[in-house]
Amino acid sequence: MAGATTILAFTILTLSSLLNPTDSHQFSTNLSKRAMGREKLSHLHFYFHDIVSGRHPTAVRIAQAATTNSSATSFGFVAMIDDPLTSGPNYTRSEIVGRAQGLYGSADLTEVGLLMALNFAFVAGKFNGSTLSVLGRNAVFNAVREMPVVGGSGVFRFARGYAQARTHFFDFKTGDAVVEYNVYVLHY
Repeated sequence: MAGATTILAFTILTLSSLLNPTDSHQFSTNLSKRAMGREKLSHLHFYFHDIVSGRHPTAVRIAQAATTNSSATSFGFVAMIDDPLTSGPNYTRSEIVGRAQGLYGSADLTEVGLLMALNFAFVAGKFNGSTLSVLGRNAVFNAVREMPVVGGSGVFRFARGYAQARTHFFDFKTGDAVVEYNVYVLHY
């Protein structure tokens, strides 16, 4: 009899919790946009140092297309990067303001066009600890390339905007490059 009473009590408790839940979890809520504050437009200017040669490269190939690929664009290669970002074009005389971390790969059979997927992780100034995420096409031999800023973190939550890249220096022998970036980003 005690077992039947326990089962009956458990059944009643289970049914009552299903019919009248006391621990409700809400999946989503609407928030006021005013609580986020006023949207700002920031302009960031820095230099990206892509070092593929020497003893301490900052960009390393991690995948390569099959050897039968004779594409002049190196179609199919992928590189992982952790490139320094500096306030000026001279790496040894400029302040490091961040790192470009992510990957790029050759995604065009007919011209050198890279797919860029990277984060600009800032380590200096008012943006220290914040990131911007860039995802887009970089036609490296165009004078100016534009890629979308698709998000960010820290100061750059809800970020959107664009990054313009201009090659400042390229060494055809080593493949090392210095690229000037102007980034325009809306954020809260």
